[in-house]
Amino acid sequence: MLRLIAEGLSNAEIASSLFIEETTVKTHINNAFAKIDARNRADAVRYAFQKGLARP
Repeated sequence: MLRLIAEGLSNAEIASSLFIEETTVKTHINNAFAKIDARNRADAVRYAFQKGLARP
């Protein structure tokens, strides 16, 4: 999920690529944000880059 966010995909695009509902994507994103203490997508992207989950 974080990698897809870092790639710049919207929730709808993530849902389509994973064959799940957009509400499910939102739930997963909110859970991920809580686990990594991210307040927004920018924080999540920064975390993904720092941890090597995505490349700039």
